[in-house]
Amino acid sequence: MVKTAWVTDSTAYLDEELKKHPDLYTIPLTILLDGEEYTDGVDLTPSQLFNRLKTLKQPAKTSQPAIGAFQALYEQLEKDYDRIVTVLISGKLSGTVSSSEQAAKLVNIPVTTFDSHILTYPMSALLKKAMELEAAGESLDSVIHKLEQIRETGETYVLIGSLEQLHRGGRMTGLQFFLGSMLNVKPIISFNEGALFVKEKVRSEKKAKDKILDYFRSSCEKNNIKEVYILYGLHEDHAITWQRELSVQFPELKIIICPLGAVIGVHAGENTIGISWFNEMT
Repeated sequence: MVKTAWVTDSTAYLDEELKKHPDLYTIPLTILLDGEEYTDGVDLTPSQLFNRLKTLKQPAKTSQPAIGAFQALYEQLEKDYDRIVTVLISGKLSGTVSSSEQAAKLVNIPVTTFDSHILTYPMSALLKKAMELEAAGESLDSVIHKLEQIRETGETYVLIGSLEQLHRGGRMTGLQFFLGSMLNVKPIISFNEGALFVKEKVRSEKKAKDKILDYFRSSCEKNNIKEVYILYGLHEDHAITWQRELSVQFPELKIIICPLGAVIGVHAGENTIGISWFNEMT
């Protein structure tokens, strides 16, 4: 029987099931604060990060794992596994996918790198689905094909807590930042094949949340959605409020709340909140 090692990066949200998985390995990204390096998920919590952001002299930065870090991990896994499947943060947001692909050329074990086109728990949901399909006896080609199909049905809408951080991190153009900050516009950020774009601009956070719920209701009318993910920067109470609202309207829906984590927090800000789902995740 082929033995598979699963790899993801530190922007994934690991629930108890994933934390206990014996064949899952995580490779961390790096956060740079005023010249000091911190290992994501190890040296810095989101709460500590947001406190540090208030006093930084230079913009915070993040860095993908080095090719050598992937290579070292893959060479270690060669000893106990027959193949590696790596599910990573969108290649449009980070160079992590590229690092993995280049490291795969330097090792003897077969490595399949899957670009999730997303981050945090939606990425974890894809990882869990891949594990489930493989455990059910699906071939690797079939697993990847089905994962690609599910990935394309994903919808994510985010209200960014700090347009300034997003702009300084290179994730938003100067014009978008100017319009959002000067006109008090609340942009609804979404994803297109893993890249961020402004889906719509509204005048208040309440109107933006109402608009996002309209998107979700529309998808629910067309698809049999089983679960939805509420993503937040630092303030879990905001996510819980949204969860309660959704629970009343969709009592059969599984609602999962999870933090965005420190790496995403560098670019998005502590007041960020969003919602994500897959229209064909069965």
